[in-house]
Parts: sequence; structure tokens; C-alpha cells
Amino acid sequence: MKKNLILAASFAVAIFATSCDNNAGSDNVTETEATATEATATEPVVENPNVAGAEEAVAPENAPVISFAETSYDFGTVKQGEVVEHTFKFTNTGKSPLIIESATATCGCTVPESPKEPIAPGETGEIKVNFNSTGKAGQQSPVVTVRANTVPNITQVTLKGTVEPASTIPTAGADGPVKRN
Repeated sequence: MKKNLILAASFAVAIFATSCDNNAGSDNVTETEATATEATATEPVVENPNVAGAEEAVAPENAPVISFAETSYDFGTVKQGEVVEHTFKFTNTGKSPLIIESATATCGCTVPESPKEPIAPGETGEIKVNFNSTGKAGQQSPVVTVRANTVPNITQVTLKGTVEPASTIPTAGADGPVKRN
């Protein structure tokens, strides 16, 4: 009995001490938040120079410039399992060689192939994109992100379209509902 009483008393003291510390901590958090808010109000916002923002990024005079003939391709409606192939053509409209560092897609169903060689000023190149619709259904819009030595260094192109299911789901007939395994 004595052990239970001592255990309960020490538990009560521990809870009381912890609750007091939590209140003190919340005051510090409030002060920290107020200081952080004041600091952000006076400091300028730093934007990521690698992503094009609302304002057009200003490139150096001799920088390469990637100009796509089209940045979006609508493949329409395809059956599930079909592979859509499209080539995005571009031109280096800048004054120095264009080097494409990478071309990546938002999912494994889309595979881009970009040129490995530098593209001279005035020359054209192409990025071939394959979209595999296996396991996909409905509206699809995979995005290909192209990273190059341009300003900004990230450009995106997209495919879009609809994938219809390969087979229709049977509905209830005269004999009742259809069981799917």
C-alpha cells in the first residue's frame, strides 16, 4: 500500500513538473515565432534562380537558349497498353553551345531520350519521349523536365491525353450481378 501511494505521488509530481515546462516552452516558441516574423518582414525573399518565375529570367548575352517548337503534345485517346511516341524538336537560339544535362519524367511510364552532344547556336535537336499507357486509365499528363545550361536551367514539356481501359467491366444482366475475381 505504501509503495502504491509513493508511486502515485511521484507520478503526480512528474505530471505537474512536465505541465509547467510545457507552458514555459510555449512562451519561448511564441517569442521565437515573433522574432522570425519580424526577420522575414525586413529580409528580402530569395527566389530559386533555376526555375522560371512570374517575371522572365534575364539570361547573359552569350548564353544558350532552348526554344521548343511545341511545349505540349496532345496524344488524344488511346487504349490502355498502347505506347505513345512523340518527338519534341527544339532550336538553340542563343549564342553559345547548348548542353542538355538531363531529361527526366514524372513517372516510370514516360521515358525521354535527349541528345548527349552539345547543340551549336542555330542548330536543332530533338527529345524523343515514349509514354507507356499500361496500368493507366483516364486523363494523363506526364511531364518531362529538361535541365540544360540555359537561364533558367529547367524547362518542361508535357504530353496529355486520355487512356481508355482495355476491357469494359461487365454489368448486371438478366441473371443478376456479375462476380469479378
